[in-house]
Amino acid sequence: MSSFSDYSENAILNHFFRGSAASTPTSSYVALYTADPTDANVTANEVGLAAWPAYVRQDAAASGAISTAWTAPANGVSTNAKAITFPANNGSGNVTVTHVGLLDAGSGGNLIMANALTAPKTLAPGDVLSFAIGALSLTVQ
Repeated sequence: MSSFSDYSENAILNHFFRGSAASTPTSSYVALYTADPTDANVTANEVGLAAWPAYVRQDAAASGAISTAWTAPANGVSTNAKAITFPANNGSGNVTVTHVGLLDAGSGGNLIMANALTAPKTLAPGDVLSFAIGALSLTVQ
């Protein structure tokens, strides 16, 4: 993921150039989208419960400290330190996921960054989407 949201861009500018400290989130949650959430965080593009009733954002730290969710950055890149697995699609039809995002809350909250998947992933009923350790990269360029 490398596209910062408007929220993050403003927090960075305020922190470095206006002396306003950004609040540190206590957790980071991975969300799935059926279309680009955009920098403005179009929440309507997050997977909906009508299509996938069991869908829930996943805590990247698996209930541990936020520092355990992602590897220490090197050259502007950090990857997920734990596997991230979403519940099976228990809806009545396919759900196509095109983007993944990182938020600071399990519901609501602020979009930190998002990016398109390398290829869209269509999940039929019963399918599970999982990201192995190191499969998600956070990149600051």
